[in-house]
Amino acid sequence: QVQLAESGGGLVQTGGSLRLSCVASVRSFSTYVMGWFRQAPGKEREFVAGISGDGSTSHEDYVKGRFAISRDNVKNTVSLQMSSLKPEDTAVYYCAGRVGTSIFTREQAYDYWGQGTQVTVSS
Repeated sequence: QVQLAESGGGLVQTGGSLRLSCVASVRSFSTYVMGWFRQAPGKEREFVAGISGDGSTSHEDYVKGRFAISRDNVKNTVSLQMSSLKPEDTAVYYCAGRVGTSIFTREQAYDYWGQGTQVTVSS
């Protein structure tokens, strides 16, 4: 059974930084495409960034230059380094995974999800 567990959320001031991590309880972690999504109150869940097993990445435009996704295939972890945080980044952030090589931005493409971690950016 695939399990994803996020950590690292919290409260930070505008302009601050946070690093989210997700540990995956899977075999052959490198065969999974991993993604970070977020859901703000009253809004739909949206794609933030994704990374394939070979390290290719994709970031949504609204986080480019501020957020960076990375992975460690030995430790079965995927991370999201967030900097220059804004109040509009406030959301529950979810780690997601799918077997494959392509990074998809739609949540329906991902089969496995963590429970989420809250990120709150104060103004």
